[in-house]
Amino acid sequence: MADHRIIHSVIFTLIHEARSSEEKAFLEDGRSILSSIPTVQQFKVFHQVSPKNDYKFGFSMLFEDEQAYVAYNEHPLHVAFVSERWEKEVSQFLEIDYTEHE
Repeated sequence: MADHRIIHSVIFTLIHEARSSEEKAFLEDGRSILSSIPTVQQFKVFHQVSPKNDYKFGFSMLFEDEQAYVAYNEHPLHVAFVSERWEKEVSQFLEIDYTEHE
């Protein structure tokens, strides 16, 4: 991934009922916890509207470079969110990491 900015995105579906308090809590907690990690920039939460796939939501964030991305992946808040929330509440996901094509 060299020294280019990285866009990290995950699209996912939760185990919770649509528009439930559990769904809302997961999305809000994801935003507040993950965006508080120092190397995370431009954190966004998305709701899927296309009928072309079964995923319902997306998280997207920007990292200045690979070092910032690695720091995020290893950060205790990220590790805890994945083990305590993501692995228990996400039924399916796809992770995509981009750098800008030159």
